[in-house]
Amino acid sequence: MGLPLLKPRLDRADFLAWEAEQASKHEYLDGEVFAMVGARQEHVVVAGAVFARLREHLRGTRCRAYTSDMKLEVEAVDAVFYPDVMVSCDEADRQRALAIQAPCLVVEVLSEGTAAYDRGAKFAAYRRLPSLQEYLLVDIDRRSLEVFRRQPQGWVLGEPAGQPRVLQLHSVALALTDEDVFGDLDPAAAPPENAAAAAPDAPDAPDAG
Repeated sequence: MGLPLLKPRLDRADFLAWEAEQASKHEYLDGEVFAMVGARQEHVVVAGAVFARLREHLRGTRCRAYTSDMKLEVEAVDAVFYPDVMVSCDEADRQRALAIQAPCLVVEVLSEGTAAYDRGAKFAAYRRLPSLQEYLLVDIDRRSLEVFRRQPQGWVLGEPAGQPRVLQLHSVALALTDEDVFGDLDPAAAPPENAAAAAPDAPDAPDAG
């Protein structure tokens, strides 16, 4: 996140009223307001694919899928975010005009500039939502899916299994495939043939968060 835009600091209610009148999007964290930057095309395509798959799957239920045009309010950390995709089955959320508060699933599509934030501080904030059952991270460059599931012992990582790979989203009873998510993208570029030879002993970089 960049430097805060507004001084003096706003409370969350004032931010929601102010932000509803703005032409661009802003997120809010503990009294400070941050402008959001535009996303690259692949990010938009993948987020749209996930939303479309969820919307179709949930048709006829009391659950709704939302795009990044809908805000998420996290009262426990005094924050307002714009997740890439989220699902709420909460009846009160259906009546809220500006921001939902009780999603069962949140999806973030990672980018180079936001991956550490999405895995770290933002996930820490999302975990404070009592309603949240799963947090899905989509890595375009690696063509990978990771879901963190709330369990009695804490949050547990799950990944796709099988061939073709399928990721089970328990919160919405959906089997999500790589094709569902990445099918509209051009094939991922293969790594250079000499990449392994150039650094045979280099360890994989650990995930942030």
